[in-house]
Amino acid sequence: MINEWWSRFPDQARPGLLSRLRDRNSDTNVYSALWELYLHEMLLGSGCSVEVERQTGTGGYKPDFLVTRGNAQFVIEAIWKAQKRDAGSYSLPPQLSDAIDRLPSPNFFVSCELHSAGTATPPQRRLKSGLTRWLASLDPDQVIAEYERKVPLPSHTWQEAGWCLTFQAIPRSPGKRGNPSSRTIGVYPSAWAVEDGSERVLHAVTHKGGKYGDLDLPFIVALGRAADFPEDEDIERALYGSTVEYAYDSGSTFTRKPDGYWSATYDHAHSRVSGVLVVNNPAPWTWTKNTPVLWQSPDPASLPAPIFPSWATAQLVGIQVERQPAIRSVHTALGLPERWPTGDAFPRSDPR
Repeated sequence: MINEWWSRFPDQARPGLLSRLRDRNSDTNVYSALWELYLHEMLLGSGCSVEVERQTGTGGYKPDFLVTRGNAQFVIEAIWKAQKRDAGSYSLPPQLSDAIDRLPSPNFFVSCELHSAGTATPPQRRLKSGLTRWLASLDPDQVIAEYERKVPLPSHTWQEAGWCLTFQAIPRSPGKRGNPSSRTIGVYPSAWAVEDGSERVLHAVTHKGGKYGDLDLPFIVALGRAADFPEDEDIERALYGSTVEYAYDSGSTFTRKPDGYWSATYDHAHSRVSGVLVVNNPAPWTWTKNTPVLWQSPDPASLPAPIFPSWATAQLVGIQVERQPAIRSVHTALGLPERWPTGDAFPRSDPR
């Protein structure tokens, strides 16, 4: 499906998109390219024609999409943002996790703890050979018996070129052993978010919102937001301001602070942005599950953003946010089955 969607991109935009889709060293490049691919396909499936990176506006830059729908045009600028991780936590580079997962380990899963990451691409030859020998030397039934007597699981540490990882061997249950093609990594390194989600949203919209100058067209910032626990309240605070209660002798009242994207400025400085389209954790396996939500500008100077049937909406009325559900499921705009991906996520191998 990715190949098919990529083939519908304009010819001149395909090489750059392909390079990012195939980048094994940067998750950000891969996911941002998938996000643009998703948006492009959703727009086409909604009856739009789309021009990619056409010079528009007075800012001297080329926004991602100039969209034509009937007699109307609007601009979409895409940005993909992932939550930042604690500086003391690390994640495995894709090429390293792929190499470990391809190791034959019919009797054990492994957990990984990444203590330090080198500055260069991690060497793999000695890591793979050492890990393979170590796993082959272990007896899963013996490890289980010892673990039941409170003996810690066996561990193996690899250090080279500034990289340091520790592995623990986790025995597979007897009925799950013997398949050399099954995944080897069972537990990935943990990393906890420390960033305020509303700050990430505000930074993304502020970065893109003022980039293109005067467009004289409705302008939507499309935010693909990757987060462990995405909350609508983060978007609400970032765009419309946080709520605060003031207490009086006669009671209390609620209002919003001037700390949101549209509420923190005067003289309509952010009125160029008509809306912010948000999809949480956009990825191929969530394309038909997570509904796009258009957060509309409350600024009367903003040009109204178009609303598609597959988009839910959020709008500030007074100090309250009113929401409307999508009329149609997003899978109809993407041309995908409602239950996508189809098939078995983890097909069992033929025991023969």
